[in-house]
Amino acid sequence: MAELRPTTPLPTSGVTPIRVRYCECDPMGVAHHAAFIPWLEIARTELLRVGGITYKQLEAAGMFLVVASLDIRYRRPGRYDDLLGVSCRVSGGSRVKLEHEYEVRVTERVGDDPERLRASGDDLLATARTTLVCVGAGMGVRALPEWLAAPESARS
Repeated sequence: MAELRPTTPLPTSGVTPIRVRYCECDPMGVAHHAAFIPWLEIARTELLRVGGITYKQLEAAGMFLVVASLDIRYRRPGRYDDLLGVSCRVSGGSRVKLEHEYEVRVTERVGDDPERLRASGDDLLATARTTLVCVGAGMGVRALPEWLAAPESARS
């Protein structure tokens, strides 16, 4: 197999749109707290995809990014059919780990003015942080490829 490399430089931040689905909500139409975790994963894997790498390709190359820590601070409820913007930023790391910070914001809500939401700060639903550790197929810690390691400016 040829060496796995991105086709373009990997971004260190981005925003992914997510629509809150009915199956992610309770009977009152409020997004369940557990729904936020996959949204964070989608945002972080989309950063890879923009560089031309999929997580499936990483796995095929014997690299797995496991979540070592997750911290979410919920601010406000998300609601069924809200359009969200999930921002993800590489905030630190080392040769074997990546740290990300996230914000989950409402960008569109039926019956509400997005400008009013932003101006009042009511658009911020949650903030989060994750630490991912790179492991091989045998679950032993391994170094990240240089192109995936956190930039020097973000390393802790």
